[in-house]
Amino acid sequence: MLNSVIVVDDEASIRTAVEQWLSLSGFQVQLCSRAEDCLAQLPMHFPGVILSDVRMPGMDGMELLQRLQALDADLPVILLTGHGDVPMAVEAMRSGAYDFLEKPFSPQSLLNSLQRALEKRRLVLENRRLHEQADLKARLDDTLLGVSQGLQTLRRQVLDLASLPVNVLIRGETGSGKERVARCLHDFGPRASKPFVALNCAAIPEQLFEAELFGHESGAFTGAQGKRIGKLEFANGGTVFLDEIESMPLAQQAKLLRVIQEQKLERLGSNQSITVDLRIIAATKPDLLDEARAGRFREDLAYRLNVAELRLTPLRDRREDIPLLFDHFARSTAERLDRRFNPLDGAQLGRLLSHDWPGNVRELANAAERHVLGLDGTWTEVSASGQSLAAQQEAFEAQCLRAALTRHQGDIKAVLNELQLPRRTLNEKMQRHGLLREDFLKGD
Repeated sequence: MLNSVIVVDDEASIRTAVEQWLSLSGFQVQLCSRAEDCLAQLPMHFPGVILSDVRMPGMDGMELLQRLQALDADLPVILLTGHGDVPMAVEAMRSGAYDFLEKPFSPQSLLNSLQRALEKRRLVLENRRLHEQADLKARLDDTLLGVSQGLQTLRRQVLDLASLPVNVLIRGETGSGKERVARCLHDFGPRASKPFVALNCAAIPEQLFEAELFGHESGAFTGAQGKRIGKLEFANGGTVFLDEIESMPLAQQAKLLRVIQEQKLERLGSNQSITVDLRIIAATKPDLLDEARAGRFREDLAYRLNVAELRLTPLRDRREDIPLLFDHFARSTAERLDRRFNPLDGAQLGRLLSHDWPGNVRELANAAERHVLGLDGTWTEVSASGQSLAAQQEAFEAQCLRAALTRHQGDIKAVLNELQLPRRTLNEKMQRHGLLREDFLKGD
């Protein structure tokens, strides 16, 4: 809370008096009799102010100030001084202390100083939060590539959900990037430093499923040599990604439901419950409730997994993302293989946009790699994708506009000259395709 104050003073009477004044004024007060205790208890990004005496046994207020500044140079520290310590306190302010109060001080002078310091702290923390959000957004833009409205919405949803302690269900076709989205939910949230464990439920034989998920003790079954930690236990503190969750055997669904409800599991061959802290992200192509109605999936587990749902748009429905993704995959391949990358010409780009991409992003990445190797596949042939000519023209037009804006870094005059368009026509087309000049300016 932004009304928190840590009071550090070796005199119990001073601590008690200050606590009474501040508590009556609505502050959250924490008392420390030693500077060392303050440092040990100080949380990261403490949303408040440190109020410290200067002269104390052990570490004094001046050394505490230096230690606090090393941790957070913007943390406000107000020093309480005796009359003879005023020159020292003035020097401390030059070194970064926010203020000093000479004893004896009035409650009102203390409150005034604290309120100013807390307002400064509020602004600093808000500025940090905005910078962190901007950095996260930039990183996510580089990870989940795309300019379509669907991708922009997905990135906003991922940023919103990444920090929340809720299970997420990802719906999408094969190759649409479900594991990458799951990884972003982990990497951009508070569990990022903990394990991310991915498991494809369709790839595990049913007889091995329980041991894979929950682990086993030595001798739990024939061939169980020694103790083995299961995937769920290994991911403790982090995230478990269960791809193709609809393929999980019903018996294991019941055990997974218990883990989600109780945050506890038991290894095969053991009666001891192990507490785990897990976030479950599941992915599926079919609707789990439809699977439940057909008797292939537990309805209660479906609801537990689907606290929040993300739906991934197939590539054929966001064709404006295809050129950007193709270019990214092709350049990455060329760099990795030390090969030259020849950008697509207009005819190739048109065929790229007309292909239906049933394998979605995975198929597109493969096509880009083959292009770099000179082994272009089916997309280079005229494709009867079923998409109307008007839709293909719209996607091609959007890509041409985006490429010109990128080349000229948002210089509208240069774009007008290159494309030979009237200003009003360009404005209308940019608006229709959701293109903003600000997104192409140098340094953005």
